[in-house]
Amino acid sequence: MRKMITTEKAPSAIGNYSPAVAAGNTLYLSGQIPLDPNTMMLVEGDIQRHVDQVFENIKMVLEAANSNLDEVVKLTVYLTNLADIAAVNDGIARYFKSPFPARTTIQVAALPKASTVEIEAIAVREMSS
Repeated sequence: MRKMITTEKAPSAIGNYSPAVAAGNTLYLSGQIPLDPNTMMLVEGDIQRHVDQVFENIKMVLEAANSNLDEVVKLTVYLTNLADIAAVNDGIARYFKSPFPARTTIQVAALPKASTVEIEAIAVREMSS
């Protein structure tokens, strides 16, 4: 059974998709770009600020699903400039702890709203016994 996950603490979807879908104990989070959830505008600042906002948005979606960053097992990172990978690495080091999630990083020509970064996540919730 699938369940849509939403929260007012993260940006709303800007298309026909769910911010996250729970299927059993697995959460599939749609890509997040550095949108301020209150204004739905890209946050100002450098790539590090953008990466931080993306991880904050992911954190809020996970919390709405009774999960957290510790349960993330896979990240897919989309960058318009692969040279920005250092900022992503810095963000991962601050938001996650070892063992870090598996990751794929892809350079793309463009992202929604002219963002420089988009990150999607998969998390596996611990099931209580």
